[in-house]
Amino acid sequence: MILVSACLLGEKCRFDGQGKNSPKISQFLEGKAYVGVCPEVAGGLGTPRPPAEIVGERVLRADGTDVTRAFKTGVDLTLKIVDEFQIDQAVLKARSPSCGCGKIYNGEFSRTLIDGDGLLT
Repeated sequence: MILVSACLLGEKCRFDGQGKNSPKISQFLEGKAYVGVCPEVAGGLGTPRPPAEIVGERVLRADGTDVTRAFKTGVDLTLKIVDEFQIDQAVLKARSPSCGCGKIYNGEFSRTLIDGDGLLT
């Protein structure tokens, strides 16, 4: 079973209220069992919502609002899905503070990427 960031399935759950439907991902998933999830929405954050970035050990909005608890709640719920559905692969949204793997934004809201992972990864 494959875990997929819900936004990559076209669900309008991103911070900007949009989806990021990907024909390549749709083609990859064809005929495969998968489950879509947005950890940020699962954690109680609405759509649209102000962007957030990882700053040290916290997840903050540009105005300084700390949304770490919502992100951690969403990650915990997503990990329960991973266990329940016996997930063995994941296709996750790059650069996301929840799903990013390898590169994330630097926490200064300057669109500068740094090495790092989102809370889920």
